[in-house]
Amino acid sequence: QVQVGESGGGLVQAGGSLELSCTVSGGTFSNYVGWFRQAPGKEREFVAAVSWPGTRTTYAAPVKGRFTISRDNVRAMVLLNMNNVKPEDTAVYYCAVNYRTLSRDERDYDYWGQGTQVTVSS
Repeated sequence: QVQVGESGGGLVQAGGSLELSCTVSGGTFSNYVGWFRQAPGKEREFVAAVSWPGTRTTYAAPVKGRFTISRDNVRAMVLLNMNNVKPEDTAVYYCAVNYRTLSRDERDYDYWGQGTQVTVSS
């Protein structure tokens, strides 16, 4: 079975930085990994995604220029580096995995982590 886990969430001040990590167990590392987020009362929205081996990425407009998705080959992790965070970035962040496509659509993802809370104070 494929299992996905996220870590790195927490409380940060606006303008600060935070790095989220995604680990995948039970499958090959040759996968497509996306980050999504969901704030209370809102639909889950796409944040960023990366291909294997990390040469292709795509970002949602609100995070372009601030967030970076990357693969850490040494640690076998997918990272989401969040810079210059804003209060509107507050959400539960989910890591998701599929083995087919680089996608911004949550319907393309088969395996999901439990989420990690990111709270940005103003």
